[in-house]
This record gives sequence, C-alpha cells and structure tokens, in this order.
Amino acid sequence: MAGKLIDISMPLTSSVPTWPGDTPYSFDLAWTKAESGSVNVGKVEMSTHTGTHIDAPYHFDSEGKRVLELDLELYAGRAIVVDVTGKEVIAPEDLADQPLDGAERVLLKTGSWQDRTVFPEKITYLDEELAAFLSEKGVRLIGVDVPSVDVLDSKALPAHHALLQNGINILEGIVLDDVEPGEYELIALPLPLKDADGSPVRAVLREI
Repeated sequence: MAGKLIDISMPLTSSVPTWPGDTPYSFDLAWTKAESGSVNVGKVEMSTHTGTHIDAPYHFDSEGKRVLELDLELYAGRAIVVDVTGKEVIAPEDLADQPLDGAERVLLKTGSWQDRTVFPEKITYLDEELAAFLSEKGVRLIGVDVPSVDVLDSKALPAHHALLQNGINILEGIVLDDVEPGEYELIALPLPLKDADGSPVRAVLREI
C-alpha cells in the first residue's frame, strides 16, 4: 500500500510573502455566480517565484531553458531529505556523511525561514562548490526550504549558476518543518508555462 502524502507546499494566500518589489499574490473573482448566472470564476495574479516554486535556468541565464522545456522526470521520484538545521552555509563537507549516491533529488531542511508570513532577512544558502559535489553523487535536483539557494542580496547568484553548470535543477520554498530526514517519493510538477522563468508547484512527499 502506498504511503500517505505529506504536503510540503506554502499555501497561496494574501499573506504569502514575495521578493521585495515583486508581484504580490492576489486572487479575485472575475465573475461571481450572481453575475454570470451559473458559476464563480477566479483570477490569479502572482510572480512565478511565489511560495513553493521551481526555477527554470532562463530565470538567471537568458539563454537557459524555460519551464516547458524542462524534463518532468526531474520533479517526480525518489528523494532524500537531509536535516542541516543550524548551518549558515551548506558546503560539501556538511553532506559528506549522507547516503547521497544515486539520490537524484536532495531536499535540504535548513529551518532558517521560521516565519513564513514575512520575507526573511537572512537564510541558509548553498556554497557554490556544493554543486559539483552533488553532481558527482548523481543529484539532478536540489530543494531548499528558503526562497533562494543564494544569499538573498546576491546579484551574481553563484550557487544558481554552479548548479546549472552541473546539471542540477532548483526547487525553492518547500516546507519541511515536520518532515523527518529520510527517503521519500517527491512529486513537485511545474505548470506547463511555455515561456516562463519559473513556476509555482504543489510539492508533496510520499512515504515509502
């Protein structure tokens, strides 16, 4: 029997924080049942990097792949959740003792975004050298429980670029507060947005 699903997505509500200056999330009814005579029809406005989302390489590389060009196999399958709570930066030595060989998807539980009603001032980020280390282990997707894999005020985005150069895609803003370290099945499919630089996802883990 398949294990239960664990939702690791940030709810999309009027209080979901966005990057400073980015498009805030809003939901309105374009038509009400009273107006249309039959149905309520909603309208959503939001940044593609709101809440739990994936980054397409085009987000930080103008020549990079856009969302619809990405391999869906990356976003569904075996994943390892690793607890790195308390670390300021995650470097290869922080994961050296983890069973990562053959783990195509690694999700890092940093615990550094504690109040998800406000955008954080500081987060745990990835050392750019981590990308090559993960690639050697066969990792193709990295997930983090913060808005970015880089320092929040970075313009160069060294971790983003290092991950791309090593064939590793990015999932950000997952919620791992109540998830125990270990092996799961991840399902975090992006929307089929043809020209987009990113996409919100409904990310879940299945116990295996």
